[in-house]
Amino acid sequence: MKKNIIIDEIRASMNPEMKMKMEMSVAIANRIYEILESKGMTQKDFAKLLGKTETEVSRWLSGTHNLTLATICKISIALGEDVVTIADRKLPAYEFEPEIAAEPLLK
Repeated sequence: MKKNIIIDEIRASMNPEMKMKMEMSVAIANRIYEILESKGMTQKDFAKLLGKTETEVSRWLSGTHNLTLATICKISIALGEDVVTIADRKLPAYEFEPEIAAEPLLK
């Protein structure tokens, strides 16, 4: 992935959850691109395969769209390859500060 100073500054100011969401969205988009490339497919071919518009597919592949699990499954089935692998995923060592309720949840 190409470096972008502005994007890097935005990433640095994000909370861990937002940063992780963005990184995962970009990783999913990159994985879809890899699969398309390996199959010699264009975005147009991909859109046609899924019955979607090129505009919608372009949004998905921007890395900023929040794909649902259902959509990821449809993409994986259509392409014949896993877009996401869960078992091998290792969570990054982000610091996490749990939110504490202002009042007790149970009385």
